[in-house]
Amino acid sequence: MTVDRLSLVFGALADPVRRAILTRLTEGDATVAELAAPFEISQPAISRHLKVLEHAGLISRSRRATARLSHLEAEPLHEVTTWLTRYQRFWDESHERLDELLAALQGKDDRDRAVRREEDDHE
Repeated sequence: MTVDRLSLVFGALADPVRRAILTRLTEGDATVAELAAPFEISQPAISRHLKVLEHAGLISRSRRATARLSHLEAEPLHEVTTWLTRYQRFWDESHERLDELLAALQGKDDRDRAVRREEDDHE
């Protein structure tokens, strides 16, 4: 079974450590040791996370002298954003309907209170 790139990207983004690694890479390329520093997990564990990110196309890896650097590849994130944008209209329309309902309910409450005040004034 082949897995599409969007599924690979969402799978890679499902882990908070991998999301944190991507966030760190927005600041520039980094070694495994630099990426592992903020976490209480081993460098081999970080390397496994990097393999998942690389397989999803979210990072590329290169060598500079003896260091192996990871580099953010943002294009797949753009594809995710494009995919998610399709649902923005759905949410916007849902929120608009909710706003309309709340306004109608608040208007009804205001009218009911005015009627009660008027009834109280006549008593």
